[in-house]
Amino acid sequence: MESSTTMGVRRFGSVNWLGLYTLARREVRRFMAVWNQTVAAPLVTAGLFMTVFALAIGPSRGPVMGVPFVQFLAPGILMMTVIQNAFANTSSSIVSAKVQGNIVDTLMPPLSPLELVLGYTAGGVVRGGLVAVVIGLAVVVLMGMPVAHPLWLALFVVLGAAMLAVLGIVGAIFANRFDQMSAITNFIITPLSFLSGTFYSIDSLPPVMRVITHFNPVFYLIDGARYGMIGQSDSSPVLGLAICAGVTLAVGAVCWRWFSTGYRMKP
Repeated sequence: MESSTTMGVRRFGSVNWLGLYTLARREVRRFMAVWNQTVAAPLVTAGLFMTVFALAIGPSRGPVMGVPFVQFLAPGILMMTVIQNAFANTSSSIVSAKVQGNIVDTLMPPLSPLELVLGYTAGGVVRGGLVAVVIGLAVVVLMGMPVAHPLWLALFVVLGAAMLAVLGIVGAIFANRFDQMSAITNFIITPLSFLSGTFYSIDSLPPVMRVITHFNPVFYLIDGARYGMIGQSDSSPVLGLAICAGVTLAVGAVCWRWFSTGYRMKP
């Protein structure tokens, strides 16, 4: 008698919602188990950045984009912290599993490559979102700084966390050791974050550097967060949204392909 389940069709449907939820929940619980390092520490780091720049430059620096320098600085530091944490969440999870030899525990369950990408990305987005909420509340309460466009800010935070989460997956799949992952972070992600207009308006750059900055997708995340918080930006937020969404989809497709083939993951 023929089986009622067609060969190649999973018995739980085209999407394994339970498996996807379980993977995402595991990623969230993994970083929440050390919340003092993954959520509280970024708040302290962001506060130190704000304090140092406010004391060293703030008093002698005039308004930027029509607002005090400290208020101009806040959105960039918020977004920079969000993307660094989203990247760290996915990259550390996969690299740790590869180094410890238990990556097979993730690859063997009935999860499709797309579900793996979405599950890992969800963990990075939740971590980035929590960091954004914590820092955002601190900025609003302690600095008395209103948020000009909260929906735009939320949209760029989610998109920024998703973009760096999939970049973290790519980096972690490529890296086989922690030192390789550290090299990717130090020589690619950190420069992209710091040279994206986080601490300055690109209008102050020489023309050549201004053009180069527009090829940095992180610039559009920083700029979009700045538009969401202070209502001012160096470029169109709609353009930034489109570029960042395109980069996220393109990098996500690479992740899907590498999970599909087991590139640098399966023995």
